[in-house]
Amino acid sequence: MTPTIVFDFDGTIAIGSGPVMAYAREVARAAADAALLERIEVALAAFESGDTRYRDGYDVVGSLAEQAGVDAAARAAAYDASRAQLGSELAPVEPVPGLAELLDALRSHARLVLATNAPASGIEPLLERWGVRDGFDELRFAVGKPAGLDPLIREALAAGPVLAIGDIVEYDLAPAMALGASTALVGATAAHSTANVTMRALTLAELRDDIETWAATAASEDPASNGAATPIER
Repeated sequence: MTPTIVFDFDGTIAIGSGPVMAYAREVARAAADAALLERIEVALAAFESGDTRYRDGYDVVGSLAEQAGVDAAARAAAYDASRAQLGSELAPVEPVPGLAELLDALRSHARLVLATNAPASGIEPLLERWGVRDGFDELRFAVGKPAGLDPLIREALAAGPVLAIGDIVEYDLAPAMALGASTALVGATAAHSTANVTMRALTLAELRDDIETWAATAASEDPASNGAATPIER
């Protein structure tokens, strides 16, 4: 039996507003509304303070851009342009504190998978720069969450317990919850989300002890168990 931990990228192992602001600047260029960027900045601040209308920062930017008349094709092009800037001075981003140490501690107990909707370009060089590329057993890009996460979770559950970690319940965690896997919610929505997740905290770093405990316990569980755990609040 091999437990699996599935990590999201943006807002989970990678933190900082740089990538979202890069997206905001790109959509603002495509809009006829010169005040769009300012409205986005205000809405992003509200989201970080607990505004529940949006899934994450990208949803804030995309929603306001759509309201400003930026069509889907232009929003997609803006997103692609922002991803090309990932990790540069135009879109700075940092690993969550202690990421390398966490991955090292978990690898003796579980298979570690990075699963993101973002393209590989930009992310893989960052992982190499952060020294964590080899900390993952598998990297999956352009997954197509939420639907695309379902087969990945099913495959992992066939081998053992699964813990899905992410900052968007609907995209990163709901497919895992539906299949009986454990879940960890991080980010701005963790404080007020009503989702019945296994554990939650503002950042992944705050959950390190709980995740390590989950992995060690899951590795020694009866194979009939799905690895579900008592909810933990941080």
